[in-house]
Amino acid sequence: MTLLLIAAISVVSALAFSQQQIMHNLQFNAYKIVQGKQFYRLITHAFVHANWEHLLVNMIVLYSFGTAVEQFFGLTFGDQGRSYYLFLIFGSVIFSTLYSLYQNRKNPYYNAVGASGAVSAVLFTAIFFDPWNNIYFFGILPIPGIIFGGLYLYYSYYMSTKKADNIGHDAHFLGAVFGFLLPIVLKPALLIGFLELLLGRIGM
Repeated sequence: MTLLLIAAISVVSALAFSQQQIMHNLQFNAYKIVQGKQFYRLITHAFVHANWEHLLVNMIVLYSFGTAVEQFFGLTFGDQGRSYYLFLIFGSVIFSTLYSLYQNRKNPYYNAVGASGAVSAVLFTAIFFDPWNNIYFFGILPIPGIIFGGLYLYYSYYMSTKKADNIGHDAHFLGAVFGFLLPIVLKPALLIGFLELLLGRIGM
């Protein structure tokens, strides 16, 4: 399922790079969603990216952690695992835009693209299931997932308040929260397992 998503996102993004009308038709625009009732943009913006670097980074992270999350969901939820995994992906795509949707509902000039909300969700679901597994920052520096997650949330929140660049840090933050909480919502008993893994490592 992860590979199919990566293939679909990559193909659509590549087409949008050379055909700006595709980008224009699929990108997130809160004004058009709210005022023009173009609700499909809540999903389609995840299939287009700003440039090749943006696409490549998102797809590498999605592949690295998405396949693991698929396995976790299959082992945890059985036959429902695939459906829940798709809900994780598309639910986080929508949830991660809610703040921007509200903030920019009257701004016709605000646009956003990329699957970063879903990628953040997948990353944090992986952290939930295996909190001490190392995440390699910039592919080099190993950081335990739970520590990386805390730093990531702080950075995303801080940068979203500063509004110092064109990156959707609020989408990163909300996607991460969605990905971490979804397994608990689906099966509350998983929280006990998470706490046992978390506290067991630090001897509590």
